[in-house]
Amino acid sequence: MEQPGSLWLSCLRRESETPMLEMDIFITFMRHGRSRADDEQVIEGRYDSPLTEVGREQVTRRARKWLEIGVRYDRIVASTLVRARESAEIVGYVLQVPVDLDPDWMEMDSGPLAGMSYEEAQERYPRPAFRNPYEGLAGSGESEWDLQIRAARAVQKVIRRGLGRYLVVAHGGILNAALRHVVGAPVPLNGQGIWFEFEDTGYYETVYKPTKHSWVLKSSSFLHNI
Repeated sequence: MEQPGSLWLSCLRRESETPMLEMDIFITFMRHGRSRADDEQVIEGRYDSPLTEVGREQVTRRARKWLEIGVRYDRIVASTLVRARESAEIVGYVLQVPVDLDPDWMEMDSGPLAGMSYEEAQERYPRPAFRNPYEGLAGSGESEWDLQIRAARAVQKVIRRGLGRYLVVAHGGILNAALRHVVGAPVPLNGQGIWFEFEDTGYYETVYKPTKHSWVLKSSSFLHNI
C-alpha cells in the first residue's frame, strides 16, 4: 500500500531532477520540534522554552529526509524564540542554508498565561463565555486581530525577499494566522473558525505567484510520514 505523502515525495524527486525557470515564490511553513513546555504541560506563548532531546531528534530527522529527497531552500526565516530558532538552526546546518531571525514570527503573546499550567490559568484567568477578536488574551495579551495583522506583515516580508524558496520555522498560533492570511479566511471568533493542524515539525507547502496574486496550497506533512 502506498504510504501517505509518497506521491508528493515522488513529485519532489522529479522536480529536483528537472531544471526549471522559477517565477514563483515557494514558502514552506513549519512548526518547531517538541519543546520542554510540551513536557511540562504549560501554556507556551512567549514562554521561551527550549527543544527537548526528542524535539532535536524530530527536527534532525525532518531535515535529513529533506536532504535525502533533494528539497532545497534559499533562506530560512525563523522566530526569535529558542524552540523555533534552534529548530531552524538544525535544518540550516543539515541543508547548509542560512537562517534569518524575525520577531514577527514569535508565538501569540498570551500575556500572564505564558508558562502557567492550564489548571492555574483557568483558576486565575477563567476563560470568558465570549471573547471578541479585538480583545487581548487574559487582558494584556494579543488579540486575534493583533496576531492576524502581525502574521500578514511577516508573510509580506518573506514575499518581498523576491523569487526563491523559503522555509519559515515558527509556532502553531502564528502559523495558523499566516495560513488564514494565505487562504483569505477570517480571524477565529471565540474559538470558532478555520484551524490548520501543526504537529511537531509539521509543515505546509505553499506557492505564491506574484504576477497573478494567487496562492497554491501544495501539500502538508507530519512527523509520522517520515
